[in-house]
Amino acid sequence: MESLILLINEIQRACTALGDYGGGNNALTSLWEALPTVAVVGGQSSGKSSVLESIVGRDFLPRGSGIVTRRPLVLQLHKTDNGTEEYAEFLHLNNKKFTNFALVRKEIEDETDRITGKSKQISPVPIHLSIFSPNVVNLTLIDLPGLTKVAVDGQPESIVEDIESMVRSYVSKPTCLILAISPANQDIATSDAMKLAKEVDPTGERTFGVLTKLDLMDKGTNALNVIEGRSYRLQYPWVGIVNRSQEDINKNVDMMVARRKEREYFETSPDYGHLAARMGSEFLAKLLSKLLESVIRSRIPSILSSINKNIEELERELDQLGRPVAIDVGAQLYTILGMCRAFEKIFKEHLDGGRPGGARIYGIFDYNLPGAIKQLPLDRHLSLQSVKRIVSESDGYQPHLIAPELGYRRLIEGSLDHFRGPAEASVNAVHFILKGLVRKAIAETEELKRFPSLQIEIVAAANSSLEKFREESLKSVLRLVDMESSYLTVDFFRKLHVENQAVSISSPTTTINQYGEGHFRKIASNVAAYIKMVAKTLVNTIPKAVVHCQVRQAKLSLLNYFYAQISQSPGKRLGQLLDENPALMERRMQCAKRLELYKKAKDEIDAAVWVR
Repeated sequence: MESLILLINEIQRACTALGDYGGGNNALTSLWEALPTVAVVGGQSSGKSSVLESIVGRDFLPRGSGIVTRRPLVLQLHKTDNGTEEYAEFLHLNNKKFTNFALVRKEIEDETDRITGKSKQISPVPIHLSIFSPNVVNLTLIDLPGLTKVAVDGQPESIVEDIESMVRSYVSKPTCLILAISPANQDIATSDAMKLAKEVDPTGERTFGVLTKLDLMDKGTNALNVIEGRSYRLQYPWVGIVNRSQEDINKNVDMMVARRKEREYFETSPDYGHLAARMGSEFLAKLLSKLLESVIRSRIPSILSSINKNIEELERELDQLGRPVAIDVGAQLYTILGMCRAFEKIFKEHLDGGRPGGARIYGIFDYNLPGAIKQLPLDRHLSLQSVKRIVSESDGYQPHLIAPELGYRRLIEGSLDHFRGPAEASVNAVHFILKGLVRKAIAETEELKRFPSLQIEIVAAANSSLEKFREESLKSVLRLVDMESSYLTVDFFRKLHVENQAVSISSPTTTINQYGEGHFRKIASNVAAYIKMVAKTLVNTIPKAVVHCQVRQAKLSLLNYFYAQISQSPGKRLGQLLDENPALMERRMQCAKRLELYKKAKDEIDAAVWVR
């Protein structure tokens, strides 16, 4: 199982390199969240750093007043063979070995400042430090900033809440073991670490209680009530630690010597001698390592399940994002033409009823056009006063003899001129709908979402074609109206004449004064009847012209001119059209890297489990 601990270490390092780390705002699914961890939590001056140095057996952590740990430190311990040299490596410094641990401390300080600056701000971006030594056990610990109650000079007022929020983001995960460190010379009820641990782990099944500074308690007092679980019970036994004194630190007392002094303290202590076998930093390290192995073993199925789920999600998203753009000019042209065809297919589906939108065109012909014709001001044009005036003006200096034919023509022409408005409105309404369908089709073409420049170009080309179709359609419908004015339907007036004669024969006494109101009313009635007949014709022929010139042409040749232009474009132009949205490019790259990480992690975990 030690191989699994080392494997988890490697996966954590790979996760951090890709921006996936506990406590961070991960835009992608997080593998880190599924990995078991041990987080070290304590208030400032609780002895947290000394505990870590005792476990490692090296003096390597920054010290000072105030907040010293301002970024999470992922401390990965690797046990090596006896007699081998101790050294440290940082993830951000590839293949650089540190054998001088004073330089390790300085690099931690420098790397912290690279992210947070010289200020006292904190950052959730972790520092990864691996230590290889025969004096450690295989173990990974995450050293978090010390909890504090008051902001000091140079810190923002929110620092207290910021630190607690960062620490809580780690320890609230069910895969995180909490190493809660409290000083023995303070009341355990006031411990910041235990207070937070109890909030996120009320049953205590993930919490290890560590008491430091046992040797600094007032004479005649001890911490047995806590250590033996009488005043604060946890699922795991409390562990007492005796750190180096400040004098030892100042004198650079060797950590191995400090470990020996710690063992001697517990073995000879009248208060803790009976507990000496399970006290001290060495016991704590072995206990944590053993438990971490057990947790990893139990979590392997859920880790693999999470990895498999994330692999499926990432592969699905990469399919939606599409493949990276080819460099070859021919391949780029092929890609562009393929996306244009996909757009045209969706556009045609909107027109043909496969998608919503095309039915609005039928509404123009079935409702808007007839309604607009019915609302034409023909009654005003064919009023008695208007008819008298137009007929009189048409007669000129000599009144008509039998029927005012020229007056009829001018009345009809004037009436038909009103039809130009509804005809033009129908063309423009269909044009507006077609432009809207272009926008909808662009938005619904998944392949185009990656390429905003190409979207703009296709919309411009489509709208340019639609404008040409509109102009041609407008000419056609106005020509239909003009044709009705140019040549009147003679049969209508012949039948009208026959009907009038029949009326005269059947009623010989009925005569109409050709200059009286009755005569002019009859003319208005005849013209209105003729216009009604023509209106029925135009209601049928205008839609035909619009569909033929606009809708049909849009289906057949919407992007024909664009195709002709793009096929002659240089490679640089094609590259500009396939200039992807930078956010999508970044997303694809992140997904691809994260997918690679998950697949590698799955293979290595599978291999480690089979080996075991």
